[in-house]
Amino acid sequence: MKPENDMNIILVGKRHGKSRAVSLNAPVAVGLVFTVTALLAVAGWSGYQIALEQAEATEPAESELVAEWRSKLTEQKLELAQIERNVQQQVDALTLRLGEMQGRLLRLDALGQRFVESGLVASDEFDFDQPAAVGGPEDGLDGDSYTAPELTGMIDQLARRIEDREQQLRMLDMVTSRQKLEKELYVQGRPITWGWLSSKYGYRSDPFTGKRTWHAGVDLAGKEGSDIIAVAGGVVTYADERYGYGNLVEIDHGDGLLTRYAHAKTIKVKVGDVVQKGQVLALMGSTGRSTGPHVHFEVIRSGKSENPETYIKRASR
Repeated sequence: MKPENDMNIILVGKRHGKSRAVSLNAPVAVGLVFTVTALLAVAGWSGYQIALEQAEATEPAESELVAEWRSKLTEQKLELAQIERNVQQQVDALTLRLGEMQGRLLRLDALGQRFVESGLVASDEFDFDQPAAVGGPEDGLDGDSYTAPELTGMIDQLARRIEDREQQLRMLDMVTSRQKLEKELYVQGRPITWGWLSSKYGYRSDPFTGKRTWHAGVDLAGKEGSDIIAVAGGVVTYADERYGYGNLVEIDHGDGLLTRYAHAKTIKVKVGDVVQKGQVLALMGSTGRSTGPHVHFEVIRSGKSENPETYIKRASR
């Protein structure tokens, strides 16, 4: 090779600034480049192998993967069980609410039935033993199911409506009960089912002495053994024999109002009994100071007698 093709390498030393030149020919330079390249390739391959070994070392084994998946499945099962418990609690709560509402509806039905039996509501108009009639045309589309919050909202709304109806019906029941009680305690009508007026209220000739005497009631004659009935509801305060009256029944109707039924053959009630309007109190007879089968009927208000004919002729409520 010609000298002009040689490569010179100049080396400069640290000491004294002296330089030194090294002459390299082409074969030597090529060899040097090849050597450097080979060293770099070997270093890269070694780094790749080291990285691959580290990756293989960090990759989990098959048993570790199985354990990890089992752990995840266990967590999912626990979460699913918790969700099921929450759903069951919601269902139990809704079931309890429905049970309470059913009990309240039964009470409403009982009140409604009471109104039917009292005649305030026509039985052919409201039948509380049958569900309400409903209906309507279909739109041909499949309906959507209610969500849990929507169903809870509907139950809450229904509960509020039931509570409102309960209050209204309770007030109505109180009013009707008061009206019924007032009607029951309203003294009106005759104390017999069959008979006629045989002696009026006021002064009359005594049937035994013929003298002018005061008659504090009216006499209603009839058939012996026929019914003597209460002209109003009340409490029996006397049911025994009394001088002049024979067998006597006395009833307290409240507000200082009493009625008396005398000369009975047989008494059918006892002291303390609560009697209703029209209930049989005794059977007509002629006990005591009497000339024949009849009932001596008196009305006493605040300790003073009143004309029974006023109450007999009263219009019914």
